[in-house]
Amino acid sequence: MSKHGKRLAAVVLAAAVVAAGCGRGYDSEIEQQPGPATLRLLVGSGTTAEARVLHEQTQEWAQRTGNEVEIVRAAELDQQLGQAFAGGTPPDLFYLAPGAFERFAGNGSLHPYGDGLRNAGALYPNLKETFTRDGKLYCAPKDFSTLALLIDTDSWREAGLTDADIPRDWNQLAQVAQRLTTPERKGLVLDDSADRVGAFMKQAGGWHVDEKGMPTIDSPQNLEALRYLQSLLRSGSTAFSSSVDAGWAGEALGKGTAAMVIEGNWASGGLAADYPDRRWRSVELPAGPAGKATLSFTNCWGIPMRTAHRQQAQDLVDFLVERAQQEQVAREVGVTPANQEATAALTAGKPEMEGFAAGAAYAQGEVTTKGWDSVEKDFDSRMLGLAQGDDPAKILRELQRDAELTLKG
Repeated sequence: MSKHGKRLAAVVLAAAVVAAGCGRGYDSEIEQQPGPATLRLLVGSGTTAEARVLHEQTQEWAQRTGNEVEIVRAAELDQQLGQAFAGGTPPDLFYLAPGAFERFAGNGSLHPYGDGLRNAGALYPNLKETFTRDGKLYCAPKDFSTLALLIDTDSWREAGLTDADIPRDWNQLAQVAQRLTTPERKGLVLDDSADRVGAFMKQAGGWHVDEKGMPTIDSPQNLEALRYLQSLLRSGSTAFSSSVDAGWAGEALGKGTAAMVIEGNWASGGLAADYPDRRWRSVELPAGPAGKATLSFTNCWGIPMRTAHRQQAQDLVDFLVERAQQEQVAREVGVTPANQEATAALTAGKPEMEGFAAGAAYAQGEVTTKGWDSVEKDFDSRMLGLAQGDDPAKILRELQRDAELTLKG
């Protein structure tokens, strides 16, 4: 879904969840029904591989337990989920994005089942933090993607570079990006968004918000990150994807207008489908002044309070996050499994995926603070200004001021 579509859906979802929280019956306990049940799963459209694997796994669980599973694929997941909650008939299990988590958990709509999972201890701790509130793990992450540095291996070799030249820090990244730059190609390309620039902020020791969800945008660490990124842009070795006529950085890699890009696991499928002849690999993002850092993107399996089948839904989630199922997801969908024990399956026979797996244990999760969608939109709108010479300090001051007004409630 495009960023515009995500934000429009977020507005609809927020209104619907407020209505749901104020709706009749939310103060009363739903009587739980034991025994076999038919569970309704509301999921996003996803990829063909994701849809096939989920169907196979839910059918296997159904056959083992005597339950049935009805999968509903939503063209606009956030909107349909919000409408279902507002109408008092939420699905028994659903994909829940980090940006919607606080709205559901905060008004009591979400069943906090995560700590009761048999496999809770095998889930990545940093992933669990994203969906933890007041010390409770509300929902289990289903899988995730991390950012890595993707390299066009042909361009790399033609520039006379070897594995010894893989950039380990910011200085080396700047040097390698310059060596890879030609009149037809940028050394490094990334999207002009918080979802990419935020990685540099973490590497410098900063971030968008603190542990309480309050904005920390205007910080010395974030300023160092933006100044570094601006130096890359000014050098001519680096560009935002829109500046090289690409809808996203992966497209620039595929078209040959970028030798390196910062992207997530999803690039694997996109490159295979649209640019099958492009040879590439992924490596860890270079460390910054504060050390290694990358970002993660995930959904969790949400279970509503208003379902009579909480235990059956929880049992299904436990099955889906078991090692065997997570290994299948890693192999066939190309995402990083939420279960740490299954991570090796992501790179088995696929060395190009190693960069995504390398950052899994320390990846920073998405911001879950209510109202962050608006702040992120503001952040993204100002990033092109870095390439045009805007003062990073002024950008951060103004973003901090606006974020405090937006998130104060």
